[in-house]
Amino acid sequence: MTTGVRRRMGVEERRQQLIGVALELFSRRSPDEVSIDEIASAAGISRPLVYHYFPGKLSLYEAALKRAAEDLASRFAEPHEGPLGTRLRRVMARFFDFVDEHGPGFSALMRGGPAVGSSATNALIDSVRQAAYDQMLAHMGVVDPVPARLELVVRSWISLVESTALIWLDGRRVPRAELETQLVQDFAALAAVAAAHDEELAALLRDLLKSEPGDGPFTDLAARLISLAS
Repeated sequence: MTTGVRRRMGVEERRQQLIGVALELFSRRSPDEVSIDEIASAAGISRPLVYHYFPGKLSLYEAALKRAAEDLASRFAEPHEGPLGTRLRRVMARFFDFVDEHGPGFSALMRGGPAVGSSATNALIDSVRQAAYDQMLAHMGVVDPVPARLELVVRSWISLVESTALIWLDGRRVPRAELETQLVQDFAALAAVAAAHDEELAALLRDLLKSEPGDGPFTDLAARLISLAS
C-alpha cells in the first residue's frame, strides 16, 4: 500500500523538470505568451519556487532553448552510408518532426521572442547552424579546406530550410512529405548551379551521384527538369 507521499526532487532534477514543462508549453504557444504562473502550475509547484531554480523567465527560456537546440542539432546526424539523397531525406524528416512538435517555440526563436537578441540565444542558434553545416560536409566527405562555392551552397541551403519551415508553419499549405523532398532537391539544384562554375565541386558531385538510385530524390529532380525542357 502506497502512502501518497511525494518524493522530494533534487536541485538538478527539479531544474530539468521545469525545463521539460516549459518546452511542453512552448510547443503549444509562443514563449512570450506563457507565464511563470502557468509553468509553476504545470510543474505542481509554487511561483516563488520556480524563481528559486531560475532567476527569471528569460533564464528559464534560455535553458529550455539550450535543450531544444541540442535536440534540433542532433536531427542532422545520420550514418554516412547509402546514397546522399536518401540520407538527406531522412534528415529532413527528423527536422520537420521537430518543427511539427515545437512549432510556436521554433517560430518564436527564429522570428523573435523573449530571449532573441541575447548573446546566449544567438550562440545557441549559431551552434545549431554550425552543427548542420558540419554534418552536411561530413555527408559529402569533405574536409578542410572547404571549397568556397560549396560553403556558400551549404550555408545558403541551411538558411533556406529554416525559412521554408517558418513559412510552412503558417498554414501548412504544402504537404509536409512533399516539402521535405523538395528541400533535398533544392540542395541538389544549388549544388549543381555552383558546380557549373567550379570543376572541383563538379567532380565531387559526379562521384556522389554515382550511388544515387533510379528512384531517389536527385534522380527524380533530373527527370522533372528534363520534362520541363521538352
